[in-house]
Amino acid sequence: MNISKENIDRLNALLKVKVEQSDYEERVNEVLRDYRRKARVDGFRPGKVPMGLIRKMYHTPVLVDEVNKLVSESLFTYLRDHDVKILGEPLPHKHSEQRFNFEKDTEFEFEFDLGLAPELNLEVSPKDKIPYYKIKVDKKQQEEYRDSILQRYGEFKSVKEAGDSELIKGLLVKVDRDGKDVENGIRVENVSMSLEMMKDDDQKILFRGTKGGDEVIFDVKKAFPNDTELASLLKVDKSEIPLLEGTFKCVIEEVMKFENAAVGKELFDKVYGEGEVGSEEEFMKRISDEIAGNYERESEYRFMIDSREAMIKKAKIELPVEFLKRWLVETNEQITEAQVEEDFEKYEDDFRWQLIKEHLLKQQGIKVTEEEALQVAKGMALNQYMQYGITNVPEDYLENYAREMMSKPEESRKFYEQKGEEKLVDYIKSTVKVDEKEVSSEKFRKLYEK
Repeated sequence: MNISKENIDRLNALLKVKVEQSDYEERVNEVLRDYRRKARVDGFRPGKVPMGLIRKMYHTPVLVDEVNKLVSESLFTYLRDHDVKILGEPLPHKHSEQRFNFEKDTEFEFEFDLGLAPELNLEVSPKDKIPYYKIKVDKKQQEEYRDSILQRYGEFKSVKEAGDSELIKGLLVKVDRDGKDVENGIRVENVSMSLEMMKDDDQKILFRGTKGGDEVIFDVKKAFPNDTELASLLKVDKSEIPLLEGTFKCVIEEVMKFENAAVGKELFDKVYGEGEVGSEEEFMKRISDEIAGNYERESEYRFMIDSREAMIKKAKIELPVEFLKRWLVETNEQITEAQVEEDFEKYEDDFRWQLIKEHLLKQQGIKVTEEEALQVAKGMALNQYMQYGITNVPEDYLENYAREMMSKPEESRKFYEQKGEEKLVDYIKSTVKVDEKEVSSEKFRKLYEK
């Protein structure tokens, strides 16, 4: 087999792979012998089918398959052994039709276009200046965070009578226009209706001042015009709603109003654990620390973005643009040429950052251990549990879930890459001049509008 590389320019190359009969013949024969052992052909005992018949039936498709495998293996072996760094993957040469007659030809020459990765000469230096935004925690944010906690731990409590935003609990019964129960009509017990969610003010007024034991006749379809909501309330199929006449009687059993949790020991123990917080002052200090912790994570993420932009700008990396555009289209069925043209600037920066990461990780000898990647996986596992409201996850559950994710090569690679990027940003932060800027949360948000 003969493989040769011709550099078209600094960023593009043509790779030619010439395959001769001696390269593939034994591979093809081995596959055909295996076919013969397994073939079931009428008139012949298993394993006794003449090889000539096997060749007639299978030689061409086996040849195509084995030659393609051989070319693929040889191509990537050549790139690895000759340390040819490429972007994307080799593509069939765009100006070569490469049509072969596998039934007659014995030699085949394949041509591939390569997008070459440029050489980088990038050093992170104390002369590099990157902003680090520290977000101020102000009183308004503390109060909003406090109110969200009070609401989260609040509950409905019985009140004497209804106003405009109470919850009505009771019985709904279908009635006629005279207010009499409809025989075999809809009857729903243990109903909870929010007056705040009623869309029609005239219907809402009918409940104002009512209390447990009262009855109200109202038009349920005017009160709740959304068919999906109404079907859920009446426990019927949505398809029945358009045919439904809306007069119902509500027999009120209880009127309830949502009240935020009261600030005090009971709340502190629920939120932070028994005895952890003893006063409102400590409560507000915890709130301030939690907001600051959340903001610190946002500041770190913003620093990563700014580090990426600074390194991309400094490196001034040229890319094989036309090759990459073609590669993106040909290897992604869901991406069109028009989309690539429109968004290519984003793709370019992704390619550049990937090259920079690989260069700096190698330059600084930064490696990720299995334990570090596992910790990333455990963090991901915990986040998934928290999405379902489960915060107290036993350590062995997290460990098992994380290891299960790590067993999948694609998932495992992401965890290693994420930790590698974190360690790289830590290195950048420890090396460059960090330009700290204290900003309001509003000004910080505007950074993402640029």
